[in-house]
Amino acid sequence: MSIRPLPKDLEEVSKRELFEDPKRLGSDIQHIKEWLKKQPHIRARMDDQFIVAFLRGCKFSLERTKEKLDAYYTMKTVLKDFFGDRDPMRPEIQKVLDLGIITPLPEPDDNGRRVFLLRVGIQDPSEVKVTDVFKTNMMMMETMLMDDDRLVVCGNVSVLDLSSVTLSHAAQMTPTIVKQAMISFQEAYPVRPKGVNYVHTPPAFEAIFNLFKSFSKEKLKKRLFVHGDDMESLYKMVPQRILPREYGGEAGPLADIASTY
Repeated sequence: MSIRPLPKDLEEVSKRELFEDPKRLGSDIQHIKEWLKKQPHIRARMDDQFIVAFLRGCKFSLERTKEKLDAYYTMKTVLKDFFGDRDPMRPEIQKVLDLGIITPLPEPDDNGRRVFLLRVGIQDPSEVKVTDVFKTNMMMMETMLMDDDRLVVCGNVSVLDLSSVTLSHAAQMTPTIVKQAMISFQEAYPVRPKGVNYVHTPPAFEAIFNLFKSFSKEKLKKRLFVHGDDMESLYKMVPQRILPREYGGEAGPLADIASTY
């Protein structure tokens, strides 16, 4: 097997929460590889690190792993707005990256989970399409699934800052686009969202929130938290110390954090 060894703390979490069994790991990976070879509609990656990310994201349920891999490759085929033209050097992708709309924070939360800050709406909607924001987010997620064992093993928490969202941004959030994005994140990616926190919510927030919520699974609905401008409420969910200075935290200026990515 060609798999990056987990640090001891993540190894314990993976055994306890994901039911990873080192003695069975090789045979589980081989089982998925053999299954992929028999799927004529799938042109799949066969590297061990990629497959183990899906196994861990599915808590080592072989059938659930197959379902998620099938969904992943199906989405890549049919949702061209999100999965087509994925050259990271394309101007529209670079613009999203340069704006720092999506920023993984350097430190995990107290439960070891990776935290993402999304400054939704800082882009000019006349210049940046919301589909390119979603596409870039998915590209970053795929890269981190290969490189960030903490994300795969412990899951993730998101903080969505909506202070810059206008009606023009909201108009881009059509039911079709939101549905496609939510299906992709929930069905096709082996990620384990542990909490989504909304801060600085605008007047148009309720309509946007209800739209996203309508396409969320029941488990995720219970993990959606609206804080408005109450940062003390946010700090109960995300440690203040790991947040950027602009959010009252101790992690330094947001620009410095975003430039890393």
